[in-house]
This record gives sequence, structure tokens and C-alpha cells, in this order.
Amino acid sequence: PHSFKHPDCHELSDNSLVITRMITVPFLDQCPIRGLYKERMTELYGYPKYSCHFKKGKRSFYFYNTRVLYVQDSLEGEAKVFLDLNILSDDGMVALRGYACSEDGEYFAYGLSASGSDWVTIKFMKVDGAKELPDVLEKVKFSCMAWTHDRKGMFYNSYPQQDGKSDGTETSTNLHQKLYYHVLGTDQSEDILCAEFPDEPKWMGGDELSDDGRYVLLSVREGCDPQESNGITRILKWVKLIDNFEGEYDYVTNERMVFMFKTNRRSPNYRVINIDFRDPDESKWKVLVPEHEKDVLERVACVRSNFLVLCYLHDVKNILQLHNLTTGALLKTFPLQVGSVVGYSSQKKDIEIFYHQFTSFLSPGIIYHCDLTKEELEPRVAIKGIDASDYQTVQIFYPSKDGTKILMFIVHKIGWFSSHFLIWLWWLQQIHHTQLQKCFDDFQCAAEYLIKESYTSAKRLTINGGSDGGLLVATCANQRPDLFGCVIAQVGVMDTLKFHKYTIGQAWTTDYGCSDSKQHFEWLVKYSPLHNVKLPEANDIQYPSMLLLTADHDDRVVPLHSLKFIATLQYIVGCSRKQSNPLLIHVDTKVGHGQGSPQHACFHSIVPEHRLDSINSFPLPPDSDRKPQGSSWPPLC
Repeated sequence: PHSFKHPDCHELSDNSLVITRMITVPFLDQCPIRGLYKERMTELYGYPKYSCHFKKGKRSFYFYNTRVLYVQDSLEGEAKVFLDLNILSDDGMVALRGYACSEDGEYFAYGLSASGSDWVTIKFMKVDGAKELPDVLEKVKFSCMAWTHDRKGMFYNSYPQQDGKSDGTETSTNLHQKLYYHVLGTDQSEDILCAEFPDEPKWMGGDELSDDGRYVLLSVREGCDPQESNGITRILKWVKLIDNFEGEYDYVTNERMVFMFKTNRRSPNYRVINIDFRDPDESKWKVLVPEHEKDVLERVACVRSNFLVLCYLHDVKNILQLHNLTTGALLKTFPLQVGSVVGYSSQKKDIEIFYHQFTSFLSPGIIYHCDLTKEELEPRVAIKGIDASDYQTVQIFYPSKDGTKILMFIVHKIGWFSSHFLIWLWWLQQIHHTQLQKCFDDFQCAAEYLIKESYTSAKRLTINGGSDGGLLVATCANQRPDLFGCVIAQVGVMDTLKFHKYTIGQAWTTDYGCSDSKQHFEWLVKYSPLHNVKLPEANDIQYPSMLLLTADHDDRVVPLHSLKFIATLQYIVGCSRKQSNPLLIHVDTKVGHGQGSPQHACFHSIVPEHRLDSINSFPLPPDSDRKPQGSSWPPLC
């Protein structure tokens, strides 16, 4: 271990790259099985990856290996390359960040980001002949992409010009986002300002079109505002439907003036309600699908004109149901294995749905197609080199610190145990910031259970978390260093007292609280990874081996979080004679937070060669599938 001065800096220091090159990489290079590991990882991730098909007009689209978009005139028609990201840059560091197709399938808008930054440039294509159009939109970030049904143009969000860089290396706060309408074939300088919030600089607003194309629904963090549009020539006059911040409202569909929303207003597990815009008073709202007493309603979509597809989270696994649009009655529960429905693709006018990349712990990505007139499921894709029959998934409940029963899945090869797939699932999203310590307690109790039941030992137990999960594993390393042998924290939120001061961090205060409040400060300072590093008192306990991963273009969770944390670890712990486990950081270059980055960004410290192919390493929390394709707000870590 080496000790370094504490860099309380706002920009990435050259010293951090020196640490990576002079200390971390040589240390990792000493591993005798690194080459074998890289070879096996290449094989495992080398299987073909297909996305769900999505339909627009007469055409169907799908992604192959995440970087090549194909188009078909029908599901049975010839698939042709429409957009190939691999040819857009020599190093593979240009990523797709959102896309939207016009309602008739004739025009396509797509966002590109460089080096993993959240800043996006939007470009346009004519689908017929894959012809590139001259329109370009700059300064786009956390944007919706919503075409009007007349295909004349598209709504999007952008930020005003700011001092300094806008390439992912800056830390300045993003303020005053605005909603614009771009008319196809015109210059961006002529775009029409449709909504702004000059008195609320932190607000962000994204919109979507109703299924009938008559309404634009603007969501401002917690609100939805309808507006009938008859051609867009000036800032829109928005009619407020909901003007409080006491619930979320995700548009599902509408039957003329009756609109359906998924909401957690007075229903923490979510329900589906009908609001008649002719009389929108809350006392007149009608419940279409009531809140489930235990299961959380995650997504709702309309299909075949009169059906609703509902996806629930039940005991940390998904179930999928078909309901009647008019009555809300349950019609069918789809047969699913244990796993996660990442999403699904459907439109109100379609007679079919695709289960969007349904994955279980033993299956990397099977796509199911269901024609609702035939009710047939057609699985596709299997992982190379893995025989799922050799493994089993065990679902158990273990007691947390306060006695609460917590669900955990344990995946292991039949006949022996492996802690490699220790799963911590979605708890953080369900717990209020005043109770965040319960998350850490639950996670630590999971480790205690695995050790007690002889699944593993502390020195063999590795924990790994990215972004929000990076905060989790770093906090648990501080609080219980005796429980873990190795901690890998990727692009983690390590300074919970200052996160709101950088880029989009102010958007997370609803999850964490804000240290500007004395009460919130007292919660945050108790678990902030940066502020709770301490040398273990017992002589036989040291910090586990730690590897922090960050990137120089991460403008979501800026790299100073990891830099300050590793410096503090080295200064307080690394200087101790009893600390023999390494405390390391790896700073990747030309990479951002991970979303849409090449695969080497996810395994940069383990498999340094570029482009095994592409995956999303830390996807954003699931948005409603009714959000426009490409919508990436609210931008959580």
C-alpha cells in the first residue's frame, strides 16, 4: 500500500492516472490466471445478443449485439443493417444514447455520446434507404425524444451554454433545462421553445405524445400536464392537470378524454387510475386496477386496443399479467421462470408483444414473442458454454438485524456452493433516505447468513456494486470489514455530503436527502463512505482487498468521489502495518458512467483489451415503458 495526499479536487487529476498505471495495473498483471479469465470471459460474453423487436408503421427494428440496429419490412422479412455504431469511431467509444422512430416508421432520430459522457448529439435519418439527414441537435442531456404524429418534428430537451467544458469531464451543476420542438429540415437555432422553468432551475421536463397523437403530456419530475396541439409555433400554453409533488404519474393510454395513469399517489405499491380530463378533480378519479397489498406494479402498457399488460415485482421476481382495459379485470398470468423482465415492447395498435430481454440467473437473455390471437411463446438465444442443468437457483429468506425476513437468491453449481452470484436486488429503491441504514444492515446480514450456512467464508466473499451499489459496498466495507474478503466498487457515490454540488447530483436528494439540511446532514454523515473510513480496532481485522473503478468522462457520478475515497483509504488504512490487503483504484480513460459504453469499460481492470463487444454495465433504473424511446430522465445514479 501507498499513501497519498487527500485530493479534494473538482477535476480529474493527472496523479490518478499515474496511480492506475504505476500501481494498479502492474499489481493486476501479476495475477497468473488473468489470461485464462479473460479467455473465459470472452467466450461467455461472445454469445449473440438480440434486443426485443419494436414496431413502427409497417417496419420492425431490433438490435444485434447492442451496437447494430436492423430493420425488417415484417417479422418474416429480410433483416437489413440500418445503423452500425461500430463504424462511427475507430476506438468504439461512440455510444447510442436514446432513439425514437416517427409513428409511421419513416423517420428515425438517435442520440450519440462520446467517451461515455451524458452529453448527447441527436441526428436524424430517413428510414427508407437509411439516408442520413442534415439535422443535428447539440447540448442535449437527459432528454426526451418524442415525435409528433404528423412526423413534422420532435420534442427534446437541452441546456443553455455554460462556461467550461461539456464533454463529461466537468463537474458544474446542470441547471435550467428547457423543452424544445425541432421542425425537421430546419436549423437548431430556429427550434421552438415549448417549456422552461426560470423560477425552478433544477426542474427537468420530458414529454410524450398520447396514443391518439392529440395530446402532449409534460412530466416535470412528479407532474403530468396535458396540452392539445394544433401545430407548434411558440411556447406552449400548458394546462395543469396535477400541480402537487405527492406522487408519480406515468401515462399508459387514453380513450378520448379518459386517461389512464400508473401512479403511487396514495398507493405506494402503485395502481392504475382513470382521469377524465373534462372533470380532473382528484375526487373524481376512478381506480382501474387497485394497488396490490404486497407486489409492486413496475410497468403498464396497452396492447391490442383493449388489453393492459402489467408487470409486477413479486418476492424479488417478476410476474406478467394481462388485464381488460375497460374493467381492469385480470384475464391471464403469463408463465415465467424466476427472473427479471427488463421490459417489453408493444403498442396499443399491435396484436403482439415481446417480453423484453427476460433474464433469469441461469439465462442471459431469452426473448419471448406472444401473438395475443394465438398465445404462442417463441424463445430465442442460449448462452454459449453454459449448461443451465448443471446449476440451481435456491430462494431463501434470512433475518435482518431487526428481524425482518429478507429474500435472497443463491445460484450455485449442483453439488457445490459458489458465492459468486450473491444478489442484492432493488432494496435501495424501496427504502426512504431516513431508513437507508436498513439497506446496509440487510446486505451485511446476507453475508452473515452465507457464512453461517457454510456457503462460503469471509475471506472468500466478494461484493461488487456499481453507482448506487458502489455506495452500498463501500459503506459495508467501512462498517463490517471483517465480513468480506474483496470489495469492488464501480463509479460509486462516495461523498454523500457533497454529491448534490456536481453535475446532476442535485436530482438524487429525493433519494438520499441533502446535507444542506441539518437533519439530513446528521443522517448522511453516519454512513458516507468518505467520512467513515477508520482503522479497525481489533488487531486481527483489516480492510478487505479493495478495487475502486471510475472513469475520466463520468459526468453522472463524477470521478472525484472515487479519488477522494481511495486517498482517504490510503491515508488512514494504507499506512497501517496490519493492512496487507491491497487498496487500489483504476481510472479508465474516454469512458463514462457505463451506460452504452463498450464492454471493456465494464471489465477495464480485469480484461484490458477493447471491444469483446458491447453491453450496458450500469443501466438506469427502469423507466415506464411508455416513456419515449431515448428518455433517460430522471437521471439517477
